[in-house]
Amino acid sequence: MRNNAKEFNNEVSEYFEKVVQVNRVSKKTKGGDKRSLSVLVVAGDKKGKVGVGLGKAADVQAAVRKATNYAKKHLIAIALKGTTIPHEIYIKKGAAKVLLKPAPVGTGVIAGGAVRVVVEAAGIHDIVSKTLGTKNQASNVYATLEALSRLKKVKGGSDNAA
Repeated sequence: MRNNAKEFNNEVSEYFEKVVQVNRVSKKTKGGDKRSLSVLVVAGDKKGKVGVGLGKAADVQAAVRKATNYAKKHLIAIALKGTTIPHEIYIKKGAAKVLLKPAPVGTGVIAGGAVRVVVEAAGIHDIVSKTLGTKNQASNVYATLEALSRLKKVKGGSDNAA
C-alpha cells in the first residue's frame, strides 16, 4: 500500500487521494486461475467533497488509476459547520456501524483508520468517531461516506457546505 497522497504518475493532483485497501482476488476459469487486484481509494478536496472508488485490474497501478478516477467522478458534498460536522449521526450499513460526533475546535480527528481517511479527505479537522460491528475497512469506508452524505445543514452559524 502507498502512504503518500499523490497519484502514481508524476503529476500532482488538487485532490487528496489515499489507498485504503488492496485485495488479491482470483477466479476459477476453464483455462486455470485468473488473478487480479481490487483496490479501494478515497479521494477528496479537503473542502467538503469526498468520494470512494473501487478499481479492479490485473496490476496495482491500473486498479488504483481506475479507483481514483471513479472516486473523483462520484464526489459528494457534505455539510460542514466550521471545522466539524453539524450534528451527531449514527449509521448502520450492512455489518458496519459508524458513530460520528462533532467536536470542539482543536480536538483533532479522533477516528480509526477507515473513518480517519474519509473525514480527512473531506476536510473535517475536529471530529470524534467510533466504528462498531465489523473491522472490514471497505465496509467502514462506505458506512462513513453514507453517514457524511446524510448530514443536514444547520441553519445559522458559520456553515461551509460545498
